[in-house]
Amino acid sequence: MRRIALSELKENLLHSLRIAEGIEIIITRHGKPAGVLIGFETEDGWLDYRLEHDPHFLERIERARQSLRAGQCIRHEDIAD
Repeated sequence: MRRIALSELKENLLHSLRIAEGIEIIITRHGKPAGVLIGFETEDGWLDYRLEHDPHFLERIERARQSLRAGQCIRHEDIAD
């Protein structure tokens, strides 16, 4: 993780975006965290990020986990034929 002042970000946005492809950048305003810059190397990275933060998708995952814990699942071996 790297910290960068908002004023510096404004001057070097393209450079900062390139850095953010590999590491989150904390944007500071008056020395305090104000935001996060996250870059994506590929469109797939962007799609993964959107899925990981989509409340509907996360809700479906949680319901599936609850079903598994309750034993309401079908084993792969039982449907593989």
